[in-house]
Amino acid sequence: MRILMCPGQGSQSEGFLTEWFANVPGFQEKIIELGKAAGKDLVRLGTMASEDEIKATENAQPLIVAASIAAARTAINLADFDGVVGHSVGEFAAAAISGVLSDEDAMKLVAVRANAMAEAAKLEVTSMAAVLGGEQDQVLAALEELGLSAANYNGAGQIVAAGSKAAITQLVATPPEKSRVIELKVAGAFHTHFMQPAVTKLSEVAATVSASMPQMKLWSNVGGALVTDGEQFLASLVSQVSNPVRWDLCMASIETLSATVIELPPAGALAGLAKRGMPNSTAVALKNPTDLEKIGA
Repeated sequence: MRILMCPGQGSQSEGFLTEWFANVPGFQEKIIELGKAAGKDLVRLGTMASEDEIKATENAQPLIVAASIAAARTAINLADFDGVVGHSVGEFAAAAISGVLSDEDAMKLVAVRANAMAEAAKLEVTSMAAVLGGEQDQVLAALEELGLSAANYNGAGQIVAAGSKAAITQLVATPPEKSRVIELKVAGAFHTHFMQPAVTKLSEVAATVSASMPQMKLWSNVGGALVTDGEQFLASLVSQVSNPVRWDLCMASIETLSATVIELPPAGALAGLAKRGMPNSTAVALKNPTDLEKIGA
């Protein structure tokens, strides 16, 4: 079984689309099409924009989702794959690839999500940090004591904490036992109650979009289970903005299949988690077009 993985925010790097444009026919044209739907010049963002510009939430999210969709449409034969899963904003790419949403609607919603989350992040001074290692119960207890939330359960011994900037600073200074904490370069406390204003805005636009049943296996960040209803999955895409990402449960579900998991561009982070947390699976990261040879594409 072969399963596609769609990465989330933070996976992008300066100029990462350049080689895909040069080596994959139709890739650039697809990015142009997706950029029009999102109201963004994704060609420029993916080739010439600075690291600071593409890490901005309003730019990073549509750029990442478009890259995954474009790769699925032009670089591989989708019929050769059995399922798809996305991490956080990557779920919008997974929704498009699986047929739950049209490519255009997925990009339209991502643009609204990205802008709304960027605006919500400006309302209070918040931050996020990756907690690496430690016992999960002890880590969660430490976060609760500081008034922080677990925003991402990434598996492989990684939990991302989110909340006030002051509490994140304290967490970095006094990490839970047997762990280390790295503050992330993000705009705010994503996947927490701080993002509720973004949920409201995204919900309004999502109500104008139709969702279909997935045409391939699709797993949800809500609890790692297979999606059985397109409309419910669309609703979860909205609610997930202010709720934790259970990537650990997605990996646990897929691990039972002994699958080959292939991370679409911009790849690397999810394949790394899979290699550490999914010993019965084989992980491949499509970091550049030459990696397509690894999957026979």
